[in-house]
Amino acid sequence: MEVELVDTPAHTIRSLGVIKSLCPASVGVLATRHHRSTRIEPFYRFGVDTTHMTTTRGLRERDDPITMLTAYDALTARIVEDCGIDIILVGDSMGTTVLGYDDTLPVTIDEAKSRTAAVDRGTDDALVVADMPFLSVGVDESETVRNAGEMLKDAGADAVKLESGPHTVEITERLTQLGIPVMAHLGLTPQHVNQLGGYTRQGTTTEAAEEIIELARDHEAAGAFTLVLEHVPANVAERVTETLDIPTIGIGAGPNCDGQVLVGTDVMGLSEEIPPFAEQFGDVKREMTDAVDAYRSAVESGAFPAAEHSHTEPDLDFDADQ
Repeated sequence: MEVELVDTPAHTIRSLGVIKSLCPASVGVLATRHHRSTRIEPFYRFGVDTTHMTTTRGLRERDDPITMLTAYDALTARIVEDCGIDIILVGDSMGTTVLGYDDTLPVTIDEAKSRTAAVDRGTDDALVVADMPFLSVGVDESETVRNAGEMLKDAGADAVKLESGPHTVEITERLTQLGIPVMAHLGLTPQHVNQLGGYTRQGTTTEAAEEIIELARDHEAAGAFTLVLEHVPANVAERVTETLDIPTIGIGAGPNCDGQVLVGTDVMGLSEEIPPFAEQFGDVKREMTDAVDAYRSAVESGAFPAAEHSHTEPDLDFDADQ
C-alpha cells in the first residue's frame, strides 16, 4: 500500500514518526482514533505500510527538537496543538496543577482517564500520551494491562507513560507486545517522592548515573518508543541520548536531549511557583485576573449587562394582579 506524505502537516508526520519505532501492530491500535482529519486518516487505518512513515531515527535527525507540553482539558489541548507542539502529555501533574492535591499521588485512574479523554477530544494531530497514575501500574499484571489498555481504548490516548525503574522493564515489554505504546521516564520520578525524600536531582553520582543509563537501555530493549529524563545532570542525559536509538525528551536534563517537555501551567504563568529547571514564557494568570476583575467591576457598577446584552418581548401580556 503506497502512502503519500506530501499533503500531511509536518508536525503530524513527526508524531507518526514517534509511533513508527514500535511495531506495525501498535500502529494498528492507533487506527482506532476515529476523529482524525481526512488528510491523515489513511495513516491510521489497519494495514498501512509503515515503511513509508518517517522513522524514529529520522525524527531524531531533524533540525528542530521534539516539543512536548502538558495539557489537561480540551481547550488548552487545542491551543497547544495549534501552536505546533508535537506531543501532548496528560501528566499526573494534573494533581497539583488543576485538581488541588498537594502532590501527584492521589490522582486516580478515573481522573486520568477523564482528563485524557478531554484532551483527545480537543486534538486532531498531536500525539496524546497519558501518564499512568500512582499504583495504576505494577500492583497486578492483569490490572496494569487493563488500566493501560483503557487509556487507549476508552480515553483515546495514543500511548501511555510509565514512571520507570527496574520493576517496569517487564511491564513495558508486556504492554508493547499487546500493542500499547510505552513512553519510559527515568531520573526524578515524582510518584516516588516519599522514597526519594523530595523532588531532588537524580543521577548525581557515578553509580546512580550508570544505573540510569542501564535502565534506559533495558527499557529501549523492552520496546519503549521514547524516554523522558527528568532532573538529571546534562552530561548524564547526553550520554543516555548518545547510547539509545529511541528519542530522549528532557525536563531539567540539559539541551542535548532530542526534545524538551515542560508543564503547561509553568510555561503559561499559571503556577504559584515553578521548578528551577522550568521557565515562564507568558503571564496568563495576570490576563485572567484582569479579565475577572473587569467583569466584577462592570457588574457592580451596572455597566454590564448593557442594552446589547439582553432583549425584551413587547407583546407579552402580564396580568397586572400577579
